[in-house]
Amino acid sequence: MKTGVIRAFIAVDLSPELKQALAQLAQELKQRMGHLPLKWVPPENIHLTLKFLGDISVRNLRLIQEMLARETALYPPFEFSAGTLGAFPNTRHPRVIWVGVEGPQVLYNLQEGIERVMARLGYPPDSRPFFPHLTLARMARTARAEDIRNLGLLLRKENVGYLGSTRVDQVHLYQSDLRPSGAVYTRLFSASLRPSESTAVI
Repeated sequence: MKTGVIRAFIAVDLSPELKQALAQLAQELKQRMGHLPLKWVPPENIHLTLKFLGDISVRNLRLIQEMLARETALYPPFEFSAGTLGAFPNTRHPRVIWVGVEGPQVLYNLQEGIERVMARLGYPPDSRPFFPHLTLARMARTARAEDIRNLGLLLRKENVGYLGSTRVDQVHLYQSDLRPSGAVYTRLFSASLRPSESTAVI
């Protein structure tokens, strides 16, 4: 790791019930896709990412936390649900397997607000539109064209319905350490949403 620099992202945690449902789904998919070179995300590492910051200076941590807390407090708590199965860039050329997320407009407003305040600190907004999802697995870089084609065929046969929901009342800043055994996430800071909807920006 670079001196004084950490890799960080802003995300929402999932309910234990939803994590359990995702773990069960991943186990079922592994039984049918175990012959393919996929790297599965550990259930405890699955989250809804709102903003990937990348490398940040530890000297900026306090300012990031202050800006995040101020922005997050503008929005009321909300719930989102998870279900359906998809892939990036698509199911014909899948590289990432995900579960879709459906949430109210406040989820999109919150993410847009975080993008905006982080851009003021020098972290450019994502060039792609926000597409809320939960990553289950990634195809290994060593995958052959045949592996990708076979994965696509399997995905198009899967029919995944509603898996569960999560109530969001906090947003978290995480540090990500990339290790040979996989990524390790450490929560650095939590920012609360505004409890009263009467004065919140929706």
